[in-house]
Amino acid sequence: MSMASWGNALYAGEKSYPLIKHRKVWFTTGAVVILISILLITVRGLNPSIEFRGGSQFALAHVQTTEQQLAYDVMNENGVGEGVKVSQLGTDGLRVQSQDIGADKTATVRAALAEAYGISEGDVDVTNIGPSWGADVTKKALQSLVIFLVLVGAMMAFYFRSWTMSLAALWALLHDVFLTVGFFSLIQVEVSPATVIGFLTILAYSLYDTVVVFDRVRELTRNVTKQSRYTFGELVNLAVNQTLVRSINTSIIALLPVGSILFLGSFLLGAGTLTDISLALFVGMTVGTFSSVFIAPAVLVMLENKRAGIGGHTKSILEARGQKTVKVGADATDNDSTFKTVQTSKLNPGHHLGQAAQPKRKKRK
Repeated sequence: MSMASWGNALYAGEKSYPLIKHRKVWFTTGAVVILISILLITVRGLNPSIEFRGGSQFALAHVQTTEQQLAYDVMNENGVGEGVKVSQLGTDGLRVQSQDIGADKTATVRAALAEAYGISEGDVDVTNIGPSWGADVTKKALQSLVIFLVLVGAMMAFYFRSWTMSLAALWALLHDVFLTVGFFSLIQVEVSPATVIGFLTILAYSLYDTVVVFDRVRELTRNVTKQSRYTFGELVNLAVNQTLVRSINTSIIALLPVGSILFLGSFLLGAGTLTDISLALFVGMTVGTFSSVFIAPAVLVMLENKRAGIGGHTKSILEARGQKTVKVGADATDNDSTFKTVQTSKLNPGHHLGQAAQPKRKKRK
C-alpha cells in the first residue's frame, strides 16, 4: 500500500489504529517518562556550558595537531587541573574551558597553549565569563519558558474555546520538555544558550502539530452529543488517524535537515559546533510528534469523559451497546471495551465529483 492509499484508508476509516482505546497506556507511559526524566535531572543534573557556570575559555585556531591531551597537560602545568574541558572545533581548532583563572594567569595559559600547538598568541581567543552573567542567563531562560507556557495555555483556551484542549496541549508540552531535558541529562551533552533556543523551538513545533490534530478533533466533535452512534473518544481517534500521515510527513521533512546539521556538527565540524541546538531540535521534534499523536489526544479524551456533558453522552452510548459498570464524572472508569471504528465516505484521489458538486453561483437580482 502506497503512502497516499494508506492515508486515504485512514481518512475514510477503512484502516484505523485504536490509539484512543489505549489512552491509559499512553498517559501512563508519558507520566512514567516524566518521572524518570525528573529523577535523571535531580540525580545526574545537567552539563551546563561556560555561559551558565562562568569561567575561562580559550579558542585555538589553525593548530598543527588536534591532540587534546596537550591542552590538559598545559592546564595541569599551570595549576588548573579541575573542571577542564577540551573539545575539537572543525578540522584545525580546539576549545579549552576551565574555571575562572583570573586575568594574570590567563595570559600565561594563553602563551603556553600557543606554544604547545605551534601557533601564535593571536590565534588563541580568550573569553572570561563571570558567574553573575551565567546566573542571569539561567534566570532569563527559565523566565522565557514560563512565559511561553502561560501564553500557550491562554492562546489554546481562546482558540479552541476549551480548557480541556488547553490543558491537554500543555501536558504534551511538559512531556516534551522533560523528556528532552532528561535525555540531555542522561548523555551529559553540554547545555548552552543555543540549546535553550532549541528547547523553545521544539515547543513551538510540538504545539503546531498538536493544534493541527485538535483542529480536526474540533471539526469532528462539534455536534457529538446530537448523535448516538459514536462516542467522543471514537471521533477523536478518527481525527488522530486522519492527521497521522500528515504528522509523519511533516516530522520527516523537518528531521532531515536537522539530522544533517547534527551529523555535520558532530562528525565533520567537531563536537560542540551546532551540536547543542541541532540535538535539542532532533530529540524535541521526535518526541513532539509522539506527544501530538499519542499523549495530547489521550489526555483530552480522559478529561472530557470526566465532564458531565461528554461523559454522560459516552455513558449512554456504551450502555446502549451493552457495556456495564459505566461511570460518569470524577469516578469515571474511562474504559470502553466496545470501542468502534468510525467510517466515513471513501476518498478517490483525483476523482471529479461532477458539476452537481460544484458551488452554485448566485443570481443577481
